[in-house]
Amino acid sequence: MMTFKEHFDRYNWDEVASSILLKTEADVEAALAAPRRTLEDFKALISPAAEPYLERMAQISHQTTQKRFGNTIQLFAPMYLSNECNNICTYCGFSFNNKIKRKTLSAAEILQEINEIKKHGFQHILLVTGEANHTVHVDYFLKAIDIIKPHFANISIEVQPLEQDEYKTLHEAGVYSVLVYQETYHKEAYRNYHLKGKKSNFYYRLETPDRIGRAGMHKIGLGVLLGLEDWRTDSFFCALHLDYLQKRYWQTKYSISFPRIRPAEGVDITDHLIKDRELVQLICAYRLLNEDVEISISTRETEKFRNHILKLGTTTISAGSKTNPGGYSVDPDTLEQFEISDERSAAEMATIIEKQGYEPIWKDWDKNFQSNKLFS
Repeated sequence: MMTFKEHFDRYNWDEVASSILLKTEADVEAALAAPRRTLEDFKALISPAAEPYLERMAQISHQTTQKRFGNTIQLFAPMYLSNECNNICTYCGFSFNNKIKRKTLSAAEILQEINEIKKHGFQHILLVTGEANHTVHVDYFLKAIDIIKPHFANISIEVQPLEQDEYKTLHEAGVYSVLVYQETYHKEAYRNYHLKGKKSNFYYRLETPDRIGRAGMHKIGLGVLLGLEDWRTDSFFCALHLDYLQKRYWQTKYSISFPRIRPAEGVDITDHLIKDRELVQLICAYRLLNEDVEISISTRETEKFRNHILKLGTTTISAGSKTNPGGYSVDPDTLEQFEISDERSAAEMATIIEKQGYEPIWKDWDKNFQSNKLFS
């Protein structure tokens, strides 16, 4: 079977972009009626031709999500361990060229942050760092996981791309899932956004999910940074990546996130912004393409948008988030990676979820099933 790099290189960005714009209302109708949708159907559903069908797409997305996931939405909290980074990326507040106060949490500080986060009821935690291999390396992650694991049912990470054996080590230590975003699948533009550091290697990052899959990780999270390039074309390539991974690592679970460019230190990128209505269209299109993929919504989005999107495909959502190391308790004034938009607490978010007829889930059901002897 060909690698994703080989698969990816068969496609041309401009040709894909053109093919999406050429989709017609007839193509959209056919996609909506299809019992099992293809990547060509996905192109139709994210095309301008699908805009008049948004209400219908939303209804199908809602019904499909309820059928697969029920009336439940998982809550999680991000915990930033470090803002140190060796990369120069033009869209990130942690970029190496930004003259900011750098901080990496010590063992005692990690425990202090844990104690604060636990007060809010979280059982799922996402560990986030910048990309600084000399400071936040695998040994550091292992020590952090050793401290964190007794307090949370589920640990995910969003850190620098690692090697397969390193992912395997982290998986054995207790990591359940790894999130790694390509940022943009536009190979030429990628160079303009990533000026220095290991992240500037487009193909190394592109092949990271393969290394995660081969390491046997339970779940892989994908996404693009919406606002760097044309959202439709970038999202097609992300869907292409998801399709490839699911066929190759079929026992692994997958999630899609939808981070939009947000204000951050030294960041001024506004050329490819995606509107709220377009983001709803994109989220629904993913659900119509793939009823099993988890859809995660972060606090980058506004209160109004997050309230609206709960019933349209969302399965996991963050709340009360801090995007700076020590932000919950240790050092609230360290620099954020980006500004959050929805500042409601976890309790407030849980109430909103309940008012919409859903159950906020704090516990990790997968872990219970995996450890149950009846299923071993």
